[in-house]
Amino acid sequence: MKRYYWILFILLCCCIPKALPQSKPFRVVCYNVENLFDIRDDSLTNDSEYLQGGKRGWTYKKYNTKLSNISKVITAIGGWNPPAIVGLCEIENRHVLEDLTCYAPLKAFHYQIVHYESPDARGVDVGLLYQKNRFCPIFSEAINITFPDNPEKKTRDILYVKGVANNSDTLHIFVNHFPSRLGGALASEPRRIYVASVLRHKVDSLLQYSPTANILIMGDFNDYPTNKSISQTLRAMAIPTDSNIINDTCLYNLFYHTHVEGVIGSYKHDGEWGMLDQMIVSGNLLHANTTSIVPNSAEVFDAEWLLEEDRHYLGKQPSRTYIGMKFNNGYSDHLPIFVDFSIKPSN
Repeated sequence: MKRYYWILFILLCCCIPKALPQSKPFRVVCYNVENLFDIRDDSLTNDSEYLQGGKRGWTYKKYNTKLSNISKVITAIGGWNPPAIVGLCEIENRHVLEDLTCYAPLKAFHYQIVHYESPDARGVDVGLLYQKNRFCPIFSEAINITFPDNPEKKTRDILYVKGVANNSDTLHIFVNHFPSRLGGALASEPRRIYVASVLRHKVDSLLQYSPTANILIMGDFNDYPTNKSISQTLRAMAIPTDSNIINDTCLYNLFYHTHVEGVIGSYKHDGEWGMLDQMIVSGNLLHANTTSIVPNSAEVFDAEWLLEEDRHYLGKQPSRTYIGMKFNNGYSDHLPIFVDFSIKPSN
């Protein structure tokens, strides 16, 4: 009798359909990591604030703590699977990226690096991390910014990377860190508008050659989705509720509605949340093509441990590295953002 039950059990197991294997989500992260500086003196930049003996009291121990904290954030955003691509803002050089990717727990993820030294006076750059088994760069360049009215004024380059995602489709990525609001939002706005015009020109060139190009623009824009540099110069608009009117050659801001709702943002200023950090895509990525954005997957990563009490305006705020000149052992004054892609295997 027992033998009969065992035979019946085996037959039932064989009849149960096996679940189809699920592919890893292709997650892209963008994160302003707030002054990720090493402790080495770069004679070509003004990095004295983050040297041993400098006014910040920066040390090798604090630097390693910062690396560990950023590693924790990137790992947590990935959940069970690490992000395929990570765009980083406010990093000093390639050396800090090498330390970051070789530092546990990121070491196990085998991230590769795309980085160019920018002419920024403080030596602040942008960079891209990627997993080589999920994204294969085939071209990259640093798009230099020269202000016509002040050629001596330096800012961060725009990082452009063209690559193949999941051995399937070409993806054009732009990582940005627009000029700061130092001196006031209105007074500094023309600089951000100019950088946006350079970026828009590059996007137009891609779309003229390939109207269905898959374009992802991300970074810290130091402007909100409703500001002129983003809404008028870059012409990145809100995603329409009617998907039938999405145009392949238009740009759409995945975080427009998040900013307008104002419940959460990537940055908190004077008690108000806003989206300085954004991801913007070409219309083709909003259609159900070989490569497309997973609907409603664009989010701010606001884990409770990334936040601390806002003693001035109540509520919560990002737990940053420094509060004034006091080391706070936090993560960044910005929260990271992410989006998931659906990438079907090519035939």
